[in-house]
Amino acid sequence: MIEVTSPSRLHFGLLSFGGAGRQFGGVGAMVSSPGMTLRLTEAASFEAVGPHARRVVEFARLWARFESPPRPPNCRIEVVQAPPQHVGLGTGTQLGLAVAAALNAQGNRRGVSPEDLAASVKRGRRSAVGTYGFVHGGLIVERGKTAKEALAPLDFHGDLPADWRFLLVRPHGDAGLSGADECQVFDDLPPVPPHVTDQLTEELRRHLLPALLQSSFSDFSASLHRFGRLAGSCFAQRQGGPFNGPVLMRLVEQIRALGVEGVGQSSWGPTLFALLPDQATAEAIAEKLKREVTQPLSLTIAAPNNSGAEVRLLSDAS
Repeated sequence: MIEVTSPSRLHFGLLSFGGAGRQFGGVGAMVSSPGMTLRLTEAASFEAVGPHARRVVEFARLWARFESPPRPPNCRIEVVQAPPQHVGLGTGTQLGLAVAAALNAQGNRRGVSPEDLAASVKRGRRSAVGTYGFVHGGLIVERGKTAKEALAPLDFHGDLPADWRFLLVRPHGDAGLSGADECQVFDDLPPVPPHVTDQLTEELRRHLLPALLQSSFSDFSASLHRFGRLAGSCFAQRQGGPFNGPVLMRLVEQIRALGVEGVGQSSWGPTLFALLPDQATAEAIAEKLKREVTQPLSLTIAAPNNSGAEVRLLSDAS
């Protein structure tokens, strides 16, 4: 049995799109929860079971075309646990890469590059944060891609302090953009002005990354919110502001009113994140939100993941 466990991805914002030069780019981080686990076992034919089984089949077929066997190998892939799709946690990319990693391990394919791993299941079309996060964990900054690059280059990878926690806050029933709808939105949005890309880049280089390297929680939190709000403003035509709609905007204000500075939206949402200095503080803020917010919320306290996905060979007895 081969078991793959992978983290979830938070995306803090893009650097650019629609204009000249490199496209997309951006920064994000990997968190241990909710995370994903899948298991590959021997079988008489190929089958997929569990959450998102249909997507597992799609990814296995893509992998087979890339690696050139006639079809996915005979095995059973079970998704033991996985977050919902299209809620801002990068579930599709983590699932695709986990399927590829399991099939590579079954075929004893070692040393697969992030570029080939992503290409084998057709991920990384825009953001490369989830791909590098799957491999490395931690905080990821990627440069954006040119038309000739399949995957944007990695600019920075660093560990997040182990004590920090992300409180993930998600209203029930909502989903973010994906697929053809997402592509259409990017086609319709105005390009990010160069001066905004410059501001975002400066925020990263002068504030966010230095604060991370110094483990300065307060400076990192302040920079994280500034970066996310500015990056989100590039989507105001679609979202109505820096956050995706009035429900999320109100939640951001409610969380910040509790004294939490590092609040932002992951990708299109609806998952919001609130950065807290430790587990106890995260639990206290979660309890306050349960009392003060009337709408149903999914709340998850997530530790940073600084190691990326893990691929293990388990004995039959495991």
